[in-house]
Amino acid sequence: MDPALIEPYIVKDPQAMAMNAARALENLGKAASEWLRPRETGEIVDPVAEPATQMIKTMSKVAEYWMSDPKRTVEAQSMLLNELFGIWMKSLQRLSGEAPAESPAPVTDKRFSDEDWQKNPFFDFLRQAYLAISAWADKLVTDAEGLDEHTRHKAAFYVRQLTAALSPANFVTTNPQLYRETVATSGANLVKGMQMLAEDIAAGHGDLRIRQTDASKFEVGRNMAVTPGKVIAQSEICEVIQYEASTETVLKRPLLICPPWINKFYILDLNPQKSFIKWCVDQGHTVFVISWVNPDERHAMKGWEDYIRDGVDFALDTIEKVTGEREVNAIGYCVGGTLLSAALALHAKEGNTRIASATLFTTQVDFTHAGDLKVFVDEEQLDDLEERMRAAGYLDGSKMAQAFNMLRASELIWPYFVNNYLKGQDPMPFDLLYWNSDSTRMAAANHSFYLRNCYLNNNLTKGKMTLAGKKISLKDVKIPIYNLATREDHIAPAKSVFVGSGFFGGPVTYVLSGSGHIAGVVNPPDKKKYQYWTGGAPVGDYEDWLVKAKETAGSWWPHWQTWIEALDADRVPARKPGGGALNAIADAPGSYVLERV
Repeated sequence: MDPALIEPYIVKDPQAMAMNAARALENLGKAASEWLRPRETGEIVDPVAEPATQMIKTMSKVAEYWMSDPKRTVEAQSMLLNELFGIWMKSLQRLSGEAPAESPAPVTDKRFSDEDWQKNPFFDFLRQAYLAISAWADKLVTDAEGLDEHTRHKAAFYVRQLTAALSPANFVTTNPQLYRETVATSGANLVKGMQMLAEDIAAGHGDLRIRQTDASKFEVGRNMAVTPGKVIAQSEICEVIQYEASTETVLKRPLLICPPWINKFYILDLNPQKSFIKWCVDQGHTVFVISWVNPDERHAMKGWEDYIRDGVDFALDTIEKVTGEREVNAIGYCVGGTLLSAALALHAKEGNTRIASATLFTTQVDFTHAGDLKVFVDEEQLDDLEERMRAAGYLDGSKMAQAFNMLRASELIWPYFVNNYLKGQDPMPFDLLYWNSDSTRMAAANHSFYLRNCYLNNNLTKGKMTLAGKKISLKDVKIPIYNLATREDHIAPAKSVFVGSGFFGGPVTYVLSGSGHIAGVVNPPDKKKYQYWTGGAPVGDYEDWLVKAKETAGSWWPHWQTWIEALDADRVPARKPGGGALNAIADAPGSYVLERV
């Protein structure tokens, strides 16, 4: 082996390394104390059915298949050992100076971008062995017979969590870059990293809250959510914000935005350059936004009907008072779109025609292909979750944030774990990740209704969802729908959104945007990023639709604006917040959005 490959990994100052190791262990002890303290005092009672318990139960069923028959056991072992033996032999050949028979494949996995993952035989062996074991574990789940669909889905998900966690990139002694940095700093990186670990557990009040951005650089109302407007109405569960016009005339139909209640609305108003809200104002919309309350125990019994009556309908009443208009265009984002769709079906039953068109951003109404979030929803897990929510009256926002991060653990968990706690580096400021960390609680009744009626039983598209004593059906929704999906969405998969399009009773324009759940939506035209696809009616198979769809470079926002104006392009003089009928309660973004958990 070339001595130059080894030299950066040799400790130069053993005394400094030993001292820093002791300091790092001291900080690790502080982190452990922060984790233990709320559990010893009873502030945190870790539930029985935590993900680890679910994972063990699920993986036991996979193991049972392979171990119940000696032939299958040998087959499983042979698959892995043959692969590892081949990697070992190639590594020995390299160490002996033999040139490889073929050029190594280029590394596309960001975790292994450091050149020593291929250049250094030791780390190259670790990388290849890890990838082989990961592929083997995936195959065990795929080839296991007798598993029901939900169990197989859970097993595949947990295998990905395990392999993401056990990557050699996540450990100092098996990651060449971390190893070199630790040697170069004599372990000072670990001292800082363990200090940050203790701080993040303290910030999470006993749970690890991994910092993904420099939060000190952002403040809602100062450099985020700064589009001018006023809070003009307030209910127990929401504030209604009207934004100031920036054009002399505005579209006659006002625009109401219903954001998800599991996140804060300012994802659509991050800053002036990225703000969909500001862009809409500049196109001549009179924009109203629902800002949901960050619920606590007082809102425990607020369910979906409350969120429709005191949220969507309350906002519609407010708009009519201010503008005199009964007809509005409405937008729903993610679960806000699911709620809006249910409201539209209920309105159809009641003869309420105030919403004249609806736009849905990354919204699922059918949950057959709902993706990895279904892993967390079955009768056992829901019973456990509801028991916890009954005790507090709500689900803590950090639990939902944790679930979302687990969907993309290799991007949203482990890179930050390595950067923060092993490299000892502060994360870069990033507005989107600040918003992502600004989580909200979920009222117990509302969240339970959503999970049971949508993810567990898929009642909305089955015509079995009951609201206000009525069974509602999306087939009754005859208004035009603009249904936006994003191609790389892990929360509302594009295929799931496509399938859901077929359950509405009126015309649906299905549009597919590039990128994912957030970046595919928050994509201003002047950025000239990504692309979108349009095509015929969303019927048949999603894959067939995509093959025939037309691709257009850039943002879908202008396409949507053209769609809106084709429905009704009439304009009236610009309106002022409150319209003379309602006094402003506060400046935008209001008070509800400022409460943090």
